[in-house]
Amino acid sequence: MRHKIAIQMDDIRAIDFTYDSSLMIGLEGQKRNFEIFYYQPNDLFLDEGVVKANGFFVELHDQEKNYFKFLSDKTEIRLEEFKFVFLRQDPPFNMHYITSTYLLDCLPKNTIVINNPTSVRNCAEKIMPFKFKEFMPPTLISQRVDDIKSFLTIHKDIITKPLYGNGGEGIHRSKEGHLEGLDTHRQYFEIPIMAQKYIPEISEGDRRIILVDGEYVGSVARIPSPGSIKANFHAGGSAKKTSLVFRDQQIIETLGKEFKKLDLFFVGIDIIGNYLTEINVTSPTGIKQINALNNVSIEKIFWDKLEAKYDIV
Repeated sequence: MRHKIAIQMDDIRAIDFTYDSSLMIGLEGQKRNFEIFYYQPNDLFLDEGVVKANGFFVELHDQEKNYFKFLSDKTEIRLEEFKFVFLRQDPPFNMHYITSTYLLDCLPKNTIVINNPTSVRNCAEKIMPFKFKEFMPPTLISQRVDDIKSFLTIHKDIITKPLYGNGGEGIHRSKEGHLEGLDTHRQYFEIPIMAQKYIPEISEGDRRIILVDGEYVGSVARIPSPGSIKANFHAGGSAKKTSLVFRDQQIIETLGKEFKKLDLFFVGIDIIGNYLTEINVTSPTGIKQINALNNVSIEKIFWDKLEAKYDIV
């Protein structure tokens, strides 16, 4: 019997083909004879305790101008009919996102959600690193402007970013005496802000390290454009081959054990110099660049481990 997988993601017509990892995971699943059902978060719902979604069966292709084809009209389907559901929508991490994790928690045990929705909900990407404070740079999270100003006074040179943003949006560097990107007439920010001491090694890249089922499978250095502090690929960062350096191995071993416990099967962690800065449990990118620089296939490793873990034949 042919297995089916569902992918909960943003509009498939608007993905960035150059960086999107959901497409690569879906393509490899298709090669392994899985049917692919795609739906958007807005189309997920709970009907008398049954988790359903409105979406499309699709055929995927590794062609930038023609990477998907709808095989059905929009169809209402029970997600318990699927072997796997991949929770792959991008942040922002808001109540809409959180609600989708609650709904996916209602699925029966025989339908496996990757990553585990309870753990995704409980592991906010910029807060989870505090579980591993020994690897973090000095960091503050606050909604109060005065707290950020005090942090700047202490550390002289800092980075600020929205707590629930992604893709490099809203990141600013501030040096002593001037807080960038803020309305200083307000007492509170509209959303909490993360502030971190500036790490000069960003010039050598922000290393995106991918772990599958708690094990290291590859990494890439994301190098900021000249004059920029943003290393994210979506913000203009470029890919450079890297090995495990500084404390990478120690960080991976420590975090990998925790990811396995939490059923966080596919995770990207970000490290600058010696410091862990973020843990991406929602929709980490970078596997295309790792593949190209290292002649590997992360998506094949992903599926090999997934099929072995859940005895798929």
